[in-house]
Amino acid sequence: MPIIKSATKKMKQDQRRYAQNLRTKRAMREAVKAFEASPTFDTLREAQSKIDTAVKKNVLTKQAGSRRLSHLSNKAKAAGVKIVAVAKAPVAEKVAKTTAKPAAKKTVKKEEK
Repeated sequence: MPIIKSATKKMKQDQRRYAQNLRTKRAMREAVKAFEASPTFDTLREAQSKIDTAVKKNVLTKQAGSRRLSHLSNKAKAAGVKIVAVAKAPVAEKVAKTTAKPAAKKTVKKEEK
C-alpha cells in the first residue's frame, strides 16, 4: 500500500479506470459474440457501435478497432447480411435568436492645437 497521499489517490483512480475499461471491453466482446451467434444487420450495427465506443474511450487503438471492424464486415459479407438504410430521427431546426445590441456611442475627438 502506498504511504504518500497522492499515490493512494492515483491507485484509486487507476482502479476506477480499470473497472470502466473492463465494462467497455466486456460490452464489446458480448456484442461481437452476439453477432457471431446470429449474424443480422442489427447485431452487426450494435457490435460496430461497441467497437467504435471502445476506440473513442481509448480502450482499443484505432488500428485494432479498424481491424476488428474489418473482420466483422468480412464475416457479415460471408454470412450474406443485407445492409439496410436506417432513417435518422428528425432533427429539430435550431432557430438562432438574434439579439439587437445597443449601438456604441460615437466618441468625438477634440482637435488639439
